[in-house]
Amino acid sequence: MKLYTRMIATASMFALFLLLILSVFYYLAFPIENWQLLWTTKVLEIPFVVMLPTVTILFGSIIGIIIAVIWQRRIQFLENSLTRLLKNQSFSEPVSYEEMNHVLSRLKEVQQYIQDQTKRTQKLIDERASAQEETINQVISEERNRLARELHDSVSQELFAASMLVSAVIASNKEHKETTTKQLHQIEAMIQQSQLEMRALLLHLRPVLLNDKSLNEGMEQLLEELQAKVPMDISWRLEEIKVNKGIEDQLFRILQEAISNALRHAKASAVDVLLIQRDDFLILRIVDDGIGFKVQEKKDSSYGLTNMYERAAEVGARLNIVSLSNEGTKIEVRVPLISEEGEK
Repeated sequence: MKLYTRMIATASMFALFLLLILSVFYYLAFPIENWQLLWTTKVLEIPFVVMLPTVTILFGSIIGIIIAVIWQRRIQFLENSLTRLLKNQSFSEPVSYEEMNHVLSRLKEVQQYIQDQTKRTQKLIDERASAQEETINQVISEERNRLARELHDSVSQELFAASMLVSAVIASNKEHKETTTKQLHQIEAMIQQSQLEMRALLLHLRPVLLNDKSLNEGMEQLLEELQAKVPMDISWRLEEIKVNKGIEDQLFRILQEAISNALRHAKASAVDVLLIQRDDFLILRIVDDGIGFKVQEKKDSSYGLTNMYERAAEVGARLNIVSLSNEGTKIEVRVPLISEEGEK
């Protein structure tokens, strides 16, 4: 039941109840000898016994509407304030709701607390990324590069050669039985899927640090290389955005994980990547046209999804995943950009 309906019903019932109580007291003080007078006495050509409850209900309805309007404005004020809190926007001061000033001040304290925590988290991530950059770049990145080169030079090339060989056998031997041809096509499909799995694995083995590149440059280089290597239509729009090293590193890893999932599991034919800054938020959006999945089921069991949620949380970001069966998946990360004190 809506607020207006509840308030009108409550006020009307209260008015009728009050009328009943007053009528009882009036009867006790001034007993009525002739009850027919209630019907014969008319006000504006309406019997008094009908006019009195009608006016009472109308009065109660008006009072209910007034109360509902007052409460609706205050609820709307609270809703707008909470929306601004979620969007990290400044609060507009109330004009006529002095009783809401205390609530507003508490909301401001909550917003300031969230901003302080987010700023500390981003600063810690930035410091950690900077401190680990040299060691990770020298040890882990070199090992990943070595493994990636060996896999690319050996396993990937062998898979490619096997795929070409099976295709040649299918093309040159037209006298195969239908069963044999079907099995060869299945082998070819398995080899092609293994190639996609290998490319996804190589994507994970890439150096995860951006080194001296900006987030925009690192993402663009990654997407250009993938576009040349995988059978997938990859498009992107990347704005040049300056953020600290920790945020860049985590967003780059989230992009890697999302692209890897699209290659290995989604069976997607197209991926679109968007990196923009809007309303003090850095937004990274990855959309594919794959088979989709049930987010809630995979969220608890998928290491990749859990990893993305954790990386987003480390920089105070909100990660939202929407996936529909046979319609694709959209992953969006919204990172609040909180300036240091004294900066705008």
